[in-house]
Amino acid sequence: MAIRRILTIDNAADLAVLKKVSTPVEAVDADVQTLMDDMLETMYAAPGIGLAAVQIGDTRRVVVMDLGDGEPTTDAEVVDEAGEDAEANRVANPRFFVNPEILWASDEQFCYEEGCLSIPEYFDKVERPARVRVAYLDRSGARIEEEIDGLYAVCFQHELDHLNGVLFTDHLSRLKRDRAMSKVKKTMRMREDA
Repeated sequence: MAIRRILTIDNAADLAVLKKVSTPVEAVDADVQTLMDDMLETMYAAPGIGLAAVQIGDTRRVVVMDLGDGEPTTDAEVVDEAGEDAEANRVANPRFFVNPEILWASDEQFCYEEGCLSIPEYFDKVERPARVRVAYLDRSGARIEEEIDGLYAVCFQHELDHLNGVLFTDHLSRLKRDRAMSKVKKTMRMREDA
């Protein structure tokens, strides 16, 4: 496994790649599984909860995600409901999605403050369908269909947008998109100077 560089919107070449529509995967083979492993390691190191392959420059329709919502074992604690020290109590639950798609979306909307590893240090509220029925191939290549909601649905839709060349800021007003770009440029300059 290897940690890959995450493309960011402040770099014109990176942005051009991030705006590309990703291509379907023919089969889930060892090469795709290695890509998923690298993506997961990259996402954990960032740290983040979701990553699309295009964010590391690979334009295949592959997404990884870990919301920290796994089943606790005897050695692990459940995420604290009040959010206190919740990060320390999260239980890893890596998910793998190849050729993900939305089959159905609810009329009911859900607003969530989103962030993105390709748009560091910028967060804003985005409204999306509250529930979606999705289909994808898992890490072994088996086709899965399920109905999802909450943060899982938000993250799935956010990452699927990436595969379609859409950033979460594309759902915002032009003014907010310009603010996001300015903030990311400033953040990246500060990281370079550090």
